[in-house]
Amino acid sequence: MNKGQLIFHHFFRFIWNTIFVLTYPILATFGLFFIGITYLFSLLSKLLAGFRKGNLTEIEVESDWLPLPQTNGLLEAKMYKQIMFGPSCFQLRRIDGVPSVIQDHYFGNKVRFIEEGILLEKWNSTDSKELPDFDICLYDPDEDRLTSLTTIKCFDWHLSEKENKNLSFKWFDGIQGGEVKVAL
Repeated sequence: MNKGQLIFHHFFRFIWNTIFVLTYPILATFGLFFIGITYLFSLLSKLLAGFRKGNLTEIEVESDWLPLPQTNGLLEAKMYKQIMFGPSCFQLRRIDGVPSVIQDHYFGNKVRFIEEGILLEKWNSTDSKELPDFDICLYDPDEDRLTSLTTIKCFDWHLSEKENKNLSFKWFDGIQGGEVKVAL
């Protein structure tokens, strides 16, 4: 570097160091203040959550199997696999210990209850490269029968209509959608 560039370099380095030394305490104080405010709101949130009545804040799980709601103590579920940034699949079994056809399959987290039984997503594969590929099945707990109704290749589906013994499922895969009608 020539003498002019060296003087220019030292001058701007001096300016930069001066700005840094003068503003560092302000920036550090702001950072500590922000962390303190966040910690204070966290404590306040925990305190207010303790006043809430009727809700349990902690659940003690004695096993991995949890009762499936709305099945009147008939079925329980255990998570089998969580797809990264995606859905989970579960193993299902009967609580009463009776061997069942549902023990041999993995099911998605969509469970719908209708008069004829329980609608389940039976996964055909748990490999994330092959998903989504599942059958919508009807499980009749009284006869322990699993009936495949239709195959759907997307996770966004719902039961849109039920008339007599006909079910109508709508689906949307992000690009296109459709409707599948199935007779029971």
